[in-house]
Amino acid sequence: MAENFTSFRNFPTLNQAKELEFLLNKNNIETEIGSNVPPVDTTFSGSSLQHQYEIKIDPSDFAKAELILEESVENIMDEIDKDYYLFGFTDEELYDILIKSDEWNVFDYKLAQKILTERGKVIDIDMLNSLKKERLKILAQPEENQKPWIIAGYLLAFVGGFLAILIGYSLWTSKKTLPNGQRIYSYKAQDRNHGKTIFYIGIIAALFFSTLSLLTDF
Repeated sequence: MAENFTSFRNFPTLNQAKELEFLLNKNNIETEIGSNVPPVDTTFSGSSLQHQYEIKIDPSDFAKAELILEESVENIMDEIDKDYYLFGFTDEELYDILIKSDEWNVFDYKLAQKILTERGKVIDIDMLNSLKKERLKILAQPEENQKPWIIAGYLLAFVGGFLAILIGYSLWTSKKTLPNGQRIYSYKAQDRNHGKTIFYIGIIAALFFSTLSLLTDF
C-alpha cells in the first residue's frame, strides 16, 4: 500500500516530521517518512537548503489529515502573542493566505481566519471550500513555456547526448501533487509527446554512437 503514498508535508528536520507522524498515526492514518537528504555531507557543498524530510500518506487520507492538523492548532490560537507577524497583515494579505493555503502552514492558515473574524469579516466553510476549489483549478494548470527545453532536447538528442534522455523523460513523465493528494502531469499533452519523442531519439542516438565508437576501436 505504501507504494501509493504521496508527499503530504515537508520538514527541515526529522524531529518535526516525526511529530506529525505521531499525530497522524494516533488518528489511524498510516504514514511513511521519506528523505531527500543528500548522501554526501554538505560540508563540501556549503548548503543544507535542500535537506527535506517528508511525510507520505495515502491520497485518500489527505482531507482527513488536513482536518486533524487544523484541529491540533485550535487550542493554541488564544495563546499567541499579539506581536505575531500576521496581526500586522492587511485584510487583503490575510485573504491571500486563505486563497493560497497550500503555501502556508496550518497554524498561519487558521490564525488568518481568526484575525479576519475578529475584524468583523465573515468566514464560513462554504467560502473556504470555494477558495480551495478555485486554487486547485489554478494549480492543476500545466506548466507553460517548455519550448526552450524542447528545442534543447531535440538538439542534444540528435547528437547522442545523455542529457537529452533526461530532458525527454522529465517532460514526458513528470507529475506534481495537488493539495488534495491528486497526482497529475506537470506538462500539457503536446509537451509530453515532444518529451517522449526526445527520449526515444536520445536512446537510439546514444546506442548508435556507442556502437560506432566500439566499431572504430577495432
